[in-house]
Amino acid sequence: MKKIAITMGEPGGVGPEIIVKALSRLRVRGSILVVLGNAGIMTDAVRLTGLPLKIRVIENIRQVKHEQGIIHVLNIPSRLPAKKRAPSKSAGTAVVKYIQKAVKLALNHDVNAIVTAPVSKESLKMAGHPWPGHTELLAELTAAKEHAMMFVSDKLKLILCTIHIPLKDVPKQITRSVVTKTIHLALKGAAMMGIHNPRIAVAGLNPHAGESGIMGSEEVKAIVPAMKQAQAEGVHVSGPYPPDVVFYKALKGAFDIVVCMYHDQGLIPFKMLSFESGVNVTVGLPVIRTSPDHGTAFDIAWQNRADPKSMIEAIKLAARMEVGGKGILVGTYCNKPKITNNI
Repeated sequence: MKKIAITMGEPGGVGPEIIVKALSRLRVRGSILVVLGNAGIMTDAVRLTGLPLKIRVIENIRQVKHEQGIIHVLNIPSRLPAKKRAPSKSAGTAVVKYIQKAVKLALNHDVNAIVTAPVSKESLKMAGHPWPGHTELLAELTAAKEHAMMFVSDKLKLILCTIHIPLKDVPKQITRSVVTKTIHLALKGAAMMGIHNPRIAVAGLNPHAGESGIMGSEEVKAIVPAMKQAQAEGVHVSGPYPPDVVFYKALKGAFDIVVCMYHDQGLIPFKMLSFESGVNVTVGLPVIRTSPDHGTAFDIAWQNRADPKSMIEAIKLAARMEVGGKGILVGTYCNKPKITNNI
């Protein structure tokens, strides 16, 4: 039986609400789910949604079991923020505790996967933490030297060479070693989803993929050499493709996954196509980690307006992924409560 830990995320954001709504809809065959966070906040979220669920506080992960209408919460004491729907220092402290506990459980093989609800980068900063988001924190906690953000939906799959850095700093970060590493991580990420020998497309950095150096040298100096190295190793990789056409080709089925050079190059088309159902996966960790592909949505938090589709998909993907690349079963929907608005 697979155990999946769901970290509650930002107490004042949509995390608690979408967790409750997701767990009211979803049964994942062969898996049991536990929330790591604040039991009081989760109780408030159940009241907010009006769903026929109860919170059961557990002290040990071994106490988790299948119980209809019950959300098991491993309560992690922390100071709560003074108000919801806003970042805070106390929230930044609390969310790190939830994640640290989840990673410890995963590394000890007490849980098989982690699903993380959104956190606020501002809250992390207010609490004095150096990490700009989950990815960097998880990499540090697991001592993962090579990792990347992969985004998954039924329409598009992509992986990023660079993550949370200013756009002006991207060109100097696009090196042969970075692109090679990301191609290898794309291969690993695809295998985790059961896609073997994937067709990997590499996007160029510059318009028209540089036009053989006319519009930029990164393709000639870094991207092409990295691709040739991967091809020599037997990887089915091609490109670099102009960024304005590669996603269209992937959408039409020409590729299984696209290697993108920077955050917004990949996330703009991805969110346009799959904003409500996209999933973020951290590839390269020794544990499985997925997350909804959206933020804390403070503007609609705690109003019973948040859509849980992305959280549902994140849980389903965590259930079928394996670090070693053997995909397993997929979750199924139960009766759906009415959701008044989307994130």
